[in-house]
Amino acid sequence: MTTVVPTSEEDPVLPVVRFTAELSWADAGPEVAEPQVTRLCMEAQECMVMGRWLDLASLMLTSADIVFSKVSDKDLECIFTVICNLVSKLQTPNEELEAAKLISTKITQQPTDKPAIRLKILFNLYNLLEGPDSQFFVYMQALNLALNGKVTDHIVPSFKKIDSFLKEWNVGVKDQRNLFLTVANVLKENKSSGKDSFRFLTKYLATFSGEDSYVMSEAKEEAVRAIIEFVKAPDTFQCDLLDMPAVGQLEKDAKYALVYQLLNIFLTQRLDAYLEFQAANSTLLKSYGLVHEDCITKMRLMSLVDLGCNESGQIPYTLIKDTLRINDDEVELWVVKAITAKLIDCKMDQMNQVVIVSRCTERLFGHQQWHALRSKLASWRGNVASLISTIQANKVVEEGSQAMQGMAIR
Repeated sequence: MTTVVPTSEEDPVLPVVRFTAELSWADAGPEVAEPQVTRLCMEAQECMVMGRWLDLASLMLTSADIVFSKVSDKDLECIFTVICNLVSKLQTPNEELEAAKLISTKITQQPTDKPAIRLKILFNLYNLLEGPDSQFFVYMQALNLALNGKVTDHIVPSFKKIDSFLKEWNVGVKDQRNLFLTVANVLKENKSSGKDSFRFLTKYLATFSGEDSYVMSEAKEEAVRAIIEFVKAPDTFQCDLLDMPAVGQLEKDAKYALVYQLLNIFLTQRLDAYLEFQAANSTLLKSYGLVHEDCITKMRLMSLVDLGCNESGQIPYTLIKDTLRINDDEVELWVVKAITAKLIDCKMDQMNQVVIVSRCTERLFGHQQWHALRSKLASWRGNVASLISTIQANKVVEEGSQAMQGMAIR
């Protein structure tokens, strides 16, 4: 098979045009093919002379489908490298964006055919772009290609830079929503980290604030999804979903009010409330794929955390037993589970049958928790200031005493 090899003596554009044109017309016979190839080469040369780089990109992309099906990955990458490099010749951000849309749209037309090499070509295009609008558009195209082509492993590492990307792109709220939701979907498909998927899903929901009910309703399904993901997650015990308007709209929703109630139980109540809810809504829980035994396990841990936050630092074994609905010999086992999950720091006083808590994780961190933290910080600040004043006062007394001793010696 012929290989495209750009040389230093000749611009690689015309050889690529000729190569792809010959591939496109290969089945038509030389009588038909040669005039068509010549015509395309002349059009390309005219575009180059006139500086019509967008028209040239469009011309070169007409044979893209043929190229994908007939050449090796190496040749394919070489051809599209030449095409993508045309964006560096454009003078304005709008032209660059138009070219980026033209090229990336063609690349992503068949996402299940050679998706890995298509994604690599998109990354190469992204690295050639300078405009933030162009970069954002191509990155979103890459996300959707990775998702539809099931090659999410190739793009997940880039999520570590999302925050810095957002600063560079400076996109609006709607674009941020689209980005966060797509990233959450990629992570869900990839199954690499349920926590990361949930984190980006909550970022998406957090962008809905102050909008009218019509706009807010766009987030209903994803709000339900976030609640179910939180309840299912065996290692996630804290979230701020209850403070989000996108989630709050479910409270009085005819279809999803019970889902909101379930979230409220997990974040603010104890095991007995869940068991009562489950008894009345077991079919609903099963419809969302929730396993009753798993929910009990999570609620026991969250109930224990709640005891730690509300029982003045000491929790009697009997209270743990009654709250978690377990046997006497299981109390310390559940305390150890909570410690292992890093939900609480504590000591077990077996002699007095109490758990002495030094730290516990809040299930939610809303206005009430911020107010409590502010009060603690103010108290600590006052204590430190008092300590500093005492030290300074003692220092003055000590210096005065030393001075008197010096005078007495003289």
